Formats: sequence, structure tokens, C-alpha cells
Amino acid sequence: MDKLPKIGLPILVGIIFLVIVIAKSAVTIGSGQAGVLYKTFGGGVVTDEPPLGEGFHIVAPWNKVYVYEVRRQEIFEKMKVLSSNGLDIQLDASAWYKPAYGDLGKLHQEIGENYLNRIILPTIRSAARSVVGRYTPEQLYSSKRDAIQNEIFEETKKIVDEQYIVLDEILVRDVTLPPTIKEAIERKLKQEQESLEYEFRLVTAQKEAERQRIEAQGKADANRILSASLTDKILQDKGIEATNKLAESPNSKVVIIGSGESGMPIILGNQ
Repeated sequence: MDKLPKIGLPILVGIIFLVIVIAKSAVTIGSGQAGVLYKTFGGGVVTDEPPLGEGFHIVAPWNKVYVYEVRRQEIFEKMKVLSSNGLDIQLDASAWYKPAYGDLGKLHQEIGENYLNRIILPTIRSAARSVVGRYTPEQLYSSKRDAIQNEIFEETKKIVDEQYIVLDEILVRDVTLPPTIKEAIERKLKQEQESLEYEFRLVTAQKEAERQRIEAQGKADANRILSASLTDKILQDKGIEATNKLAESPNSKVVIIGSGESGMPIILGNQ
């Protein structure tokens, strides 16, 4: 009985040690995450193997695992930039990004966990200043928002692609101009709209006047042709035709005699 405590104590110590080792060695990677393994005695960051995926992993207790979010993430940024004529413009933008999964070890080794502030944000700000500086406030306010969005995205993506980062999209959510500039642009746009409306009415009136002129010219030409075709013989024939129709009518009580130089009939009475 006296030997039991002496035997049980090492077993107890061994169990405690084993629990500590397992606790230090067990790593759980959550959903949408991946782990970068750092081997303390084996060359540091593992870059030639895929990162640790979701689930439970056992690693040597002297090694470390750095967990990264690998799902798409979004960052919002407000920036002060200058237009082509030197005016202050506030640009509200957001970016969709994630680390390149297969290069997660290289990202950790060369840039680190704070890659958002070290790479993405400075690159977006630089691209935004470069792109917005090519346009006037009027262009930014009206017609070029989609253009600057695409240009900022392309310039940013060109840089971050080489830094083991995947950039999915950059969205320009708002462009804020100085109030006085905004009011001046709105007045100018209103004047341009009124000018276009006046030009439209003027063109419409000119087209209507041209239509009426053509219609009147057509009628004049028709009358001229008709007058030229009405000879004395045709008129005499038309008169005879009309006389015959009147004579055949049962309701007609008209006395008709031929008279005049043309011999055309003359209606004397109607009862």
C-alpha cells in the first residue's frame, strides 16, 4: 500500500504533462480560415506546402500556427484627393479582398498579418490620387464615376497581385465636392439642359414650318396642274355629263337650256 503513492505520482505527472503537450499541440482552424505553420527548429515559415485547412490539427508544441481569414473581406476608406485643377475632393470607397490561399505562407513571411495596412490601403490611396488627378470636378460629379472606379481598381490590382493578395473589386460609393463647386456645376448642368430643350423646340418648329411649306407647295402644284389640264372641251364634256345625271334624277324639276358661247347648259329653275 505504501508503494502506491510512489507509483501513482509519476503517472499523475505524466498525465498532466501529456495533457499540456496535447493542449499546446492541438490547433483548431475555424470556418473560412487557414493556418500558416512556423517550425521553430525546421526552417521557420512553411512556404512550400499548402496552409493548414479548416478543422483540428496536431502540431509539435514548439511550433506555431498563425491563423488567417481567407474569406472575402471588405474595407471602407474615406480619402481626400485633388482634382486636375487642384480642388479638394472627398472620395468614399470600399474594397473587396482576400489573401491568396496557395501563397499564404509567402504572404506571412514577406508581409505579415497586417497586410491590409501595409499593402492594400496605401496602394488604394495612391491609385485614387493618381486617377482622380486626371479629371475635373465636373467630370467626377457627372459622367466619369464609373471610369475612375475601374481605373483605381486596375491600378491597385496590378500592384497587390504581386503581393499574394486577391483584389476582387473596388467600389466608389460617393464623391463629395466643395459646396460652392457643386452648386456651380448644378447651375451649369441646368443651363445646358434648358439650352438643349430650347434647341429641341426650335428644331421642332423649323420641321413643322418646313412640313407646312411642302404641303402648301404640293397643293399649289396640284392646282396648277389641274388648271392646265382643264381645257374648254373637257369642261364642256363635264357639263354634258352633269346635265345627263340631272335629267335622269326622278326628284329633279329643273329646266335646262343650252346657251352661252361654250354651249354649256344653264339651270333656269328648280322646284
